[in-house]
Amino acid sequence: MSAPAKNKKEWFDKPDPSGKTDTGEIGLRFTCTQCGNCCTGPTGFVLFTDNEAKAMAKDLGITKADFNAQYARDTIVGRSLKEVVVEGFGYDCVFLTRDADGKTGCRVYGSRPEQCRTWPFWKSNLVSKRAWKEESHGCPGMNAGELHTPEHIRLTRDRVEI
Repeated sequence: MSAPAKNKKEWFDKPDPSGKTDTGEIGLRFTCTQCGNCCTGPTGFVLFTDNEAKAMAKDLGITKADFNAQYARDTIVGRSLKEVVVEGFGYDCVFLTRDADGKTGCRVYGSRPEQCRTWPFWKSNLVSKRAWKEESHGCPGMNAGELHTPEHIRLTRDRVEI
């Protein structure tokens, strides 16, 4: 999919794309609620670069080779973080943590892959208002919390190919 022309307005450039209020806000709201829904569910891919592998390995205090052996798998689309099957949730990212109150965290949060850093502003979620709305059913942080400008959304979206 090609990037939109610089002057072309996208659906999130218009006031109130969520349709929930009459505030006239431009952009999209998102704040992470630590629900972990973006890190669990059906099997998938959490792709990472060689530099990201080095950073995660450093955070874990292991070599990159050990990191790849313990936490990575080769897929048809590239190297991905492994998953762990968790009853009642599905396939968790190997680094997803859960506390007794149901809040989740990430063992490598400071060095997490760009794919994780850019959620939910992925091309696949921003292709249309409908795609954003569908994805928001599984993410309580979408359409809530901090208002992100269209410029921020575009810059974040363009950092990964998802």
